Amino acid sequence: MGQGLGELDALMREEKRLTALESQTEAWADGLSAGIEPELIAEVALTTALTELLRSCGEDAAVALVDRMRERIVGGELTPEIRRH
Repeated sequence: MGQGLGELDALMREEKRLTALESQTEAWADGLSAGIEPELIAEVALTTALTELLRSCGEDAAVALVDRMRERIVGGELTPEIRRH
């Protein structure tokens, strides 16, 4: 049978997330190729994202995002896996 609206919305959101991730990954790689330090790329990306979120959604949304991201960092969710051979 058909998917519910919630499932369809979730699929559409995931597709948008993957497209955004691809765009950001390409921009990151372009910056590195241009000799820009990762810390500077990250700072500019975060500043741009927060500025645009403030403009479109307001201060509460921006603060909520920063809080969620802080929790993800502290919780180890964003820590890259260390691979040893």
